[in-house]
Amino acid sequence: MAAPKAAGPATPPAAAAAGAAHAAAPAAAPAAGANGAPPSAPAAAAPPAGLLKAWLPTLAALVLAPACTWAVAAFVLIPSLQKKLTAPVVAESASGHAEEASEKEGKGAKEAAPNYEFQNIVVNLAGTMGTRYLKTSFLVTGAPNANIKTVFESNKPRLTDVTLNVLSSLSLTDLEEPGAKNVLREKLITAYNQTLGRKVAEQVYFSDFVVQ
Repeated sequence: MAAPKAAGPATPPAAAAAGAAHAAAPAAAPAAGANGAPPSAPAAAAPPAGLLKAWLPTLAALVLAPACTWAVAAFVLIPSLQKKLTAPVVAESASGHAEEASEKEGKGAKEAAPNYEFQNIVVNLAGTMGTRYLKTSFLVTGAPNANIKTVFESNKPRLTDVTLNVLSSLSLTDLEEPGAKNVLREKLITAYNQTLGRKVAEQVYFSDFVVQ
């Protein structure tokens, strides 16, 4: 009868106990903080400095562009546009007031001073062989205390003849010269005063002046 096989070497009791404990124990928990609080999550990584520098001009442009546009519109475009719009209006208004004042002054002089009116005087112009003529009406105002209306009415034939002589001596070229009416005024006033022998006529105002 065969003898039984000898058993392997026996596991030491201390080693067996350590292996069992290692198998049964759960994974070790992370170490607690100094105050017993769980450890905090790792901080997020800061963006690279090179990336921030690359985007800095773009961010500055986005911020400054609206501000620059507003400044240009508020301090340059709008004042310039207002000046252009108001300047013609102001100039036109000033011109209109000046013309209105001049007209009122002329009308006031005509109404205030004694006067005498020549109406529908027609003469042939010199050098036109009777093909061109002048038709005019005008008011003659008198000097102070001249009593022009009475004097002119009492000397109407002579003064009418003087008027025709002065007007018919004009040529078409004379009337085309700048300031022709002013020259004609002076000629008429001088002729009337010389004919009457004293200063009676002071100013002439044309109400009709047609060259045909």
